[in-house]
Amino acid sequence: MTVHITNASEARRYEARLDGQDEVAGFAEYILTSELIAFVHTEVSPAHEGKGVGSALVRTSLDAARKSGLRVLATCPFYAAWIERHPEYADLLYQSRSQVTD
Repeated sequence: MTVHITNASEARRYEARLDGQDEVAGFAEYILTSELIAFVHTEVSPAHEGKGVGSALVRTSLDAARKSGLRVLATCPFYAAWIERHPEYADLLYQSRSQVTD
């Protein structure tokens, strides 16, 4: 079964479908700025768990962020854990550059 990912930018989320089905098997919501994409929530339908839907959402969206030159803020725990397991994507993570101290 192939997972197909599309960027539904009007809904501010990436959507996953299996083998061209109309049903959304999962999605990853984001907030986008000119420099940063924050992934805030990921959800996979219980009927489609364990089929690689979540991983396909993360990999596709992070590859798109890299191609667009965006930094990534992984506030979604699924994204944060996935990136931790795939260090080849760690360079995308947003790092605060603030010099403010208490």
